[in-house]
Amino acid sequence: MAERSTAAVDVADTSGEEPLTAKAGKATDDGAKAEKVSGREQDAAGTDEEGAEAIEPQPPELHSGHKLARRYRLEECVTRLDGFSSWRAVDEKLRRAVGVHILPADHPRGRPVLSAARSSALLGDPRFVQVLDAVEENDLVYVVHEWLPDATELTTVLANGPLEPHDAYQLVSQVSQAMAAAHREGLSHLRITPGSVLRTESGQYRIRGLAVMAALRGITCESPQRADTEAIGALLYAALTQRWPYENDAHGLTGLPKGVGLIAPDQVRAGVHRGLSELAMRALINDGATASRQEPPCTTPEELAKAVAAMPRIRPPETAFSTPPPYQRTGYQQGSYRQSSTAAQANRATQPVPTPPPPLQSRTGRALKWSVSALLIAALGLGSWQLADTLLKREKDQDAPGNSQPAGGPKKHTGKALSVKGATEFSPLAGPFSEEDAHNVTDGSPSTAWVTGRFKGWPNFGNLPTRADGSGIIVDLGSAKDISGIQVTMYRPGQTVEIRAAAPSAADPTTLGDFSQRISKLGEAGDKLDVKLDQSVKSRYVLVHITKLSSDGTSDWFRGGISEIKIFS
Repeated sequence: MAERSTAAVDVADTSGEEPLTAKAGKATDDGAKAEKVSGREQDAAGTDEEGAEAIEPQPPELHSGHKLARRYRLEECVTRLDGFSSWRAVDEKLRRAVGVHILPADHPRGRPVLSAARSSALLGDPRFVQVLDAVEENDLVYVVHEWLPDATELTTVLANGPLEPHDAYQLVSQVSQAMAAAHREGLSHLRITPGSVLRTESGQYRIRGLAVMAALRGITCESPQRADTEAIGALLYAALTQRWPYENDAHGLTGLPKGVGLIAPDQVRAGVHRGLSELAMRALINDGATASRQEPPCTTPEELAKAVAAMPRIRPPETAFSTPPPYQRTGYQQGSYRQSSTAAQANRATQPVPTPPPPLQSRTGRALKWSVSALLIAALGLGSWQLADTLLKREKDQDAPGNSQPAGGPKKHTGKALSVKGATEFSPLAGPFSEEDAHNVTDGSPSTAWVTGRFKGWPNFGNLPTRADGSGIIVDLGSAKDISGIQVTMYRPGQTVEIRAAAPSAADPTTLGDFSQRISKLGEAGDKLDVKLDQSVKSRYVLVHITKLSSDGTSDWFRGGISEIKIFS
């Protein structure tokens, strides 16, 4: 995967829009010319003569190898546009790749960019590409952010075809929830496009350029929540149809036919999920019209997130297992090793059937047959006697006092099932896979589950450093209680699992070290993991910890999850 495609920069993507010099200008507080968002396609009509004549500062002339703050070494310039430049760089202090936006200190958008970056950094939401540093020094303003080499732009994903219904559901769910959280903190994006959304190998979606992208491009909007909601609707529309929901081609996608207006996704492409189609229409600007004209439009990310949550959950597609080819006997097994099949058939055809030896008809032969028969009868009698003796001993052992465990079969839980206050996902080093599905493990229904993302190559979560401590589910009992047994129904057999508990006095444990009490040993689990403790353990928080995933049925891909957890006193 090319690193350029995963850089956390989207500033050079005009995607069919007019150049900034041809857009309508609007003065910001410091005199910067701004691109104004006004609804569909974020296009502005007309030309501001005074703005066109203004001369903006040029990007600073920097080169590969230049260092900022004696720490960030510039490696490759990925964008040089509109008075600023964006670079892939290396943080020599922490030895990691980062992205850097650089502007002259006297750039009219310098201070808005600095302010937007610092506000975005304070949010700290892992669903967004994080701002790591924002500094003004040596006549430069620069913003340092995460670089995600293992992620793919949604533009690249959609170039290969529309998304499956489950993937499209996850896209609109995760992006709408993330933007709802951002707007609650007073932050908006105003530049959500397929190029600003990244999908990681675990199936999580991350948004880049929160607040910063709009500041870099000088974009303003009177209704930021409506603009971001419409942009999310456009993403969902493109994910379902592989078409851009406007007349102009953009982001590598073909636009709609001119003059026909906005068409519902299920009328553009056959087989589109009807619920998702209506959701996309509710989010786009269409005067509140939907495919059925029964639901009101969604005007904020919060409303869109609630509408997604109200939909019936779309389960991932079942894994298709290919039928193995019929067993073929080798030439060696057929007795024709190092011979062609034709020669072997010829040999078999010409070889005469050997005549069986004559039976033993003499007196010696008859005596030998009787001797062999007697030995066989004696061996059968001895074996039957030993088997009966073993069964009798087992019955006596079961009838002995103090032995209440039945022979064979798992131990049955005789305790009372404890009530559960809640369940959360355990992801100490990275963002959660599907935090909203964690409650499925305690809903009493094995048909629902919490499922991890898919990882390629290694069962230990792709051997990624951010997944070194694995994942799992933390069950909160509400208060410290005595635990005598745990029963876990796994999403798939073959996962490597252990069960741990936090100390009775622990409060909100989040790291692996917080769960100091080991309830079961680390080992491979089947469909169910049933643990009965000889001595009860007292704790409020129980962790079902997964360190290795099982195969999902496709070549070199792994996935896991948990369907149900029950805890007994």
